[in-house]
Amino acid sequence: MATAAQETIGRDQVIWAFGPDLEPVLEVEPGAVVRLETNDCFTGQITTEDDLVTGIDFERINSATGPIAVTGAEPGDSLVVELLEVNPIEWGVATIIPGYGQLHEQVKSPVTKIFQVRDGMIEMDERIRFPIRPMVGVVGVATESETLTNALPGQHGGNLDNHMHGPGARMYFPVRKPGGMFAVGDMHASMGDGEICGTGVEISGEVVARFDLVKGKQGNWPVTELAESWVVHATAFEFMDAMQLACEEAARMLVDEWDMTMEDAFIFLSVACDVGIAQACKPGPGFECIARVVIPKIEAIPGPFKTV
Repeated sequence: MATAAQETIGRDQVIWAFGPDLEPVLEVEPGAVVRLETNDCFTGQITTEDDLVTGIDFERINSATGPIAVTGAEPGDSLVVELLEVNPIEWGVATIIPGYGQLHEQVKSPVTKIFQVRDGMIEMDERIRFPIRPMVGVVGVATESETLTNALPGQHGGNLDNHMHGPGARMYFPVRKPGGMFAVGDMHASMGDGEICGTGVEISGEVVARFDLVKGKQGNWPVTELAESWVVHATAFEFMDAMQLACEEAARMLVDEWDMTMEDAFIFLSVACDVGIAQACKPGPGFECIARVVIPKIEAIPGPFKTV
């Protein structure tokens, strides 16, 4: 049964970058549920396997539907976005992009592949079928000062490709500007860790999200809460740098929110938590890596913030 939404934003109301001067297309109260129609990352420019990435307009990449302002969101707060539904359409596309990804020197490029999405499964061809794992790639809020294209991740979110960002995920974004100014796009029917060829199964669809606030608490980077864990992100051009930042942020939150010593946080991260990679389609001109630290929910540490 579809979740009832109080408002709907169409896929024609989009932004192409996150910056400090975003104007909302909708303002809602905490607790509101909104349906957002999203474009695929290519904004409909690729519909057949004859359409190649070398022939598209790269100024029309990764549109994000919104932005939405949440009443009462102020700098220093966390804007909470709970993904109630992530519903892709019946077909999607993946591509090989010249110069992108770990295997780019070993393959023909460019290549486009069309996937069928039906009955909870993705059909790559007559032999290869695998379960759907819908998620959203571009999720973010207004930045403090710099304007960043939707192709880039950062402390505001942005192109924060992580396969964990599907139905049930609760995402906490650090509010830098009043209202927060949330926008979402770049849906995938499935995306593997690393996204090594530069795309998942890129697809349009609808996202249903519930909005809330945590007053006076925020991370330096977006944090995601799942049923059994919470996840800290960080990004940098090289993975080892991104991992360093993610580990430092996870340790800081354990110390500041849950009264650990830095020594205990360091050990706990090593013995109980998982450091991983969300995206790293290297090489790729200017493309960031996204690292994450997955922290299990235990009685002493039930979530990212004490107040939640």
